[in-house]
Amino acid sequence: MSTGLPLSGRRVALFETREAERLAAMFREQGAEVISCPAMTIVPAADPLPVTAWLERFVSRPPDDLILLTGEGLAQLHAVAGMGGDDAAFLAALAGVRTITRGPKPARALRSLGLEPHLRAATPTTDGIVELLSGLPLRGRRIGVQLYPGATGTIPEFLAAHGARPDAVTPYDYAPLVSDDALDAVIGRIVGGEIDAVVFTSAAQARRLFELAQARSEAGRLKSAMARTAVAAVGPVVAGALAQHGVAATIVPHGTYFMKPLVTAVTDALGRRA
Repeated sequence: MSTGLPLSGRRVALFETREAERLAAMFREQGAEVISCPAMTIVPAADPLPVTAWLERFVSRPPDDLILLTGEGLAQLHAVAGMGGDDAAFLAALAGVRTITRGPKPARALRSLGLEPHLRAATPTTDGIVELLSGLPLRGRRIGVQLYPGATGTIPEFLAAHGARPDAVTPYDYAPLVSDDALDAVIGRIVGGEIDAVVFTSAAQARRLFELAQARSEAGRLKSAMARTAVAAVGPVVAGALAQHGVAATIVPHGTYFMKPLVTAVTDALGRRA
């Protein structure tokens, strides 16, 4: 029976982990039935030595700039510095460099440490960072680059080609959280047409979903089913990851890439389809 809420009678599949309950609650407030399947979790880098070595360089001789692609990356660097007893030194070095952020999450992570980003990409993507860098004098500058698992070498290569000295670090990794069988059950519900909207909040979620579908010979059926289903991405980075698997994100918030705008965008889109 309809509750009168915008998503009443709609079934939404979520793969978020860190804020799974919060995101699920926001969809339930709109009347949706939520199928929550936390696909990936963030873990420390498998080999911590490159991370600790990067931090030692960062603290002993801070770079001119630091490019932050994710909020989690800064949080992990701060945590590793703290475990090594270098928390104060890390924060002091961070306060002295020019920070360049890709999107709202690294900017929020900086603010949580009492700092403001100096430069922000107009578009929160790797291409947006490259566009911003294209307008800056780079030759001779030492630039730290915080990458994320699976990131391309586009930014370090661009910096090197323009005379800068990049120093890249990937301070965390992704690991599967729910079992393959649990995720496969959600794939079955998508293929079976039981899901109205599939919502992705990270590129890693899309990668795991399609890697499992490929391993179980379901990738073609999944892709076809998602072409008939509302597919939501929290932002252009996630939409790009879906596109690599041949899936178009039909719902992407405009301008702000947070959970609340994502829920609003899904609600508006499904409402129009009602």
